[in-house]
Amino acid sequence: MKLETFLRIITGKFRGRNLKSPPSLEVRPTSDRLRETLFNVIAPRIAGVRFLDLCAGSGAVGIEALSRGASHATFVDSSRAMCALIKSNLELCRIERSESDVIQSEAQDYLRRFVSKHPDSGKPWDTVFYDPPYATDYLPMLDFFGARSSSLLTAKGLLIVEHHHKTNLPEETGSLVRSRVLKQGDSALSFYDLETERARASPPSV
Repeated sequence: MKLETFLRIITGKFRGRNLKSPPSLEVRPTSDRLRETLFNVIAPRIAGVRFLDLCAGSGAVGIEALSRGASHATFVDSSRAMCALIKSNLELCRIERSESDVIQSEAQDYLRRFVSKHPDSGKPWDTVFYDPPYATDYLPMLDFFGARSSSLLTAKGLLIVEHHHKTNLPEETGSLVRSRVLKQGDSALSFYDLETERARASPPSV
């Protein structure tokens, strides 16, 4: 028998709303505590943004972004079951279809298609959250983002990567520079800014 557990939206217009979480132990949702830490950091730059949740799982991170004022969230996950779960959670929060997209795809395959289809005219994202299984080789995705950041991120865009705290990620990749690392328990968040944006300002302190 599968045990159904719940994740909680921390604040914003959906504050306190319980979301369904993946029943499989093979899927590791971002914890409420780490999600709160993440949004404490990016709170000043979340209102009105386009948010991309890669390897979205339950969709809790992207829904939290919408709860706090993001204008649109795109959820990408390779699992059909997880995409169905995300849609269910969007319905629980009564989020309008115009505010979100749910895409079943491998993360890098989706980004390749996006860049190929919209090399100049696509709408890049202001904030991207990438949270694959911790055993993933992160370098191909980071290299892809670094090489194509102008097509994927706005001028003040931010790439946030969740990973195991012992995983060594590069300080720089293409035009992206890691500006901060936050560690909490076994997890860590790495923040990558465009080099020009990093020269102007760093993410705010918690």
